[in-house]
Amino acid sequence: MSVTRPRPLVLGAVATDPKVVTVWDAFQRYFIQRGLPFEYVLYSNYEQQVRNHFDGQCHVALNSPLAWIEVERLAVAHGRKASAIAMRDSDRDLHSVIVSRRDSDIAGIADLKGRRVAVGAKDSPQATLVPLDLIAQAGLAPGTDFEVIYLNACLGKHCAEVDDACETLMSGKVDACCLLDAHYSLFEQETQIVATTEPFDNYNLTVLDGAPQLQIERFVALLLAMSPTDPQARALLDMADVKQWLPGRLSGYVALHRAVDRFGPVSRTFR
Repeated sequence: MSVTRPRPLVLGAVATDPKVVTVWDAFQRYFIQRGLPFEYVLYSNYEQQVRNHFDGQCHVALNSPLAWIEVERLAVAHGRKASAIAMRDSDRDLHSVIVSRRDSDIAGIADLKGRRVAVGAKDSPQATLVPLDLIAQAGLAPGTDFEVIYLNACLGKHCAEVDDACETLMSGKVDACCLLDAHYSLFEQETQIVATTEPFDNYNLTVLDGAPQLQIERFVALLLAMSPTDPQARALLDMADVKQWLPGRLSGYVALHRAVDRFGPVSRTFR
């Protein structure tokens, strides 16, 4: 007599770093030990992950903020519903900074006129879209009032090469660069902050309508219950750079929504 095994909950994630495999292998064991059949699929870029999520190849996706906005807007366009069900505490209330060299005469956004500014990949929320929107709000048009130098090494992964940005700045190839404020301390002695963005949120776990509700509820309950007082959970939290998983929220994506509205689609998902 054959035994019917419950279908696993399938998560999609982008392989932004080799440790992603190690992290999700560990989470897989953790969930299975607690009665939740779980699998994960890795993608090389967010565009493919978004497409496969809509095709039903994964039930939940760990999305960058730009991928979240793409999913949310595509869902509305197709009469569907997207929900942000959970996020790491470390993905809330981030800031990006625009920095110049300490020996520079750039002290404010107005001083960027006629200069060269290095940013991340064209689809990087934190190192490109949000800081460029801040500059545009101050009255300087990117590409017109100042030159934008894109560092597209990780295009498709919605991230930024911090070392490349600061090397480009310190070598004198550009006059300023944009990066997360969490990375600023690495270069604080050589640089100064020109401007800081409003707070914004980063990654979230996203589901679409039609996902297996009971499995999703169990998945979220297990995440939210993870405590640093539990040695096994603590090891996973440390691996995922998180102290606590929290419910998803949408209030932290206002700045990025505005940037996408201002600059237009920056991802192949919309093409």
